[in-house]
Amino acid sequence: MKQIAPVEAVLFDLLTALLDSWSVWNHAAGSEADGLRWRRAYLELTYGCGMYRPYEDLVREAADKAEVPASAADALAARWDTLQPWPEAPALLSDLAARGVRLGVVTNCSITLGRRAAERVGVPFSVVVTSEETGYYKPRPESYRAALDRLGTDPSRTLFVAGSPADIPGAARVGMPVFWHNRAGLPFVADRARPFLIADSLYPLEELVR
Repeated sequence: MKQIAPVEAVLFDLLTALLDSWSVWNHAAGSEADGLRWRRAYLELTYGCGMYRPYEDLVREAADKAEVPASAADALAARWDTLQPWPEAPALLSDLAARGVRLGVVTNCSITLGRRAAERVGVPFSVVVTSEETGYYKPRPESYRAALDRLGTDPSRTLFVAGSPADIPGAARVGMPVFWHNRAGLPFVADRARPFLIADSLYPLEELVR
């Protein structure tokens, strides 16, 4: 496996790299197809607006754009505390923390929902940075930089674990090596910044962070 500079900290995208948010969106929408279409509409709105607008408003606008019932947004909010971490996440992160590696998350979310989602992982984080706090949505640099500042770590020694392709150039632009946890098997777009590694699970962290 490729090696990178010794890692002092690991930052994660929360709602895709660590948590199975897809299942919750799909359940709220009523089907996998509706959930996927709704989620894609939400991502388009999020990446397009840049500056923070209330997360809940974007979720509702995306439902309308994707022709998903407006009640889906309420169902998503009601099921938020059912978010589940990917099976290997709690043990892997606990091991990293026990070895003195600082952990944090950077999420396109409101403060309240971001904190609640982070608690679902079951592992304490040194920092939880939300777009509501920084005033901007990823992949703009403000949220990544805020997390680095709070950790007090050098970007080259802070691994970013992306859950979606948009995080790859965003995190890379501020100097972090990027591991893409591509659980859904999405195609890699060649014109994007290249991640250090792509895998369909979090297990490579055992070798990347020593």
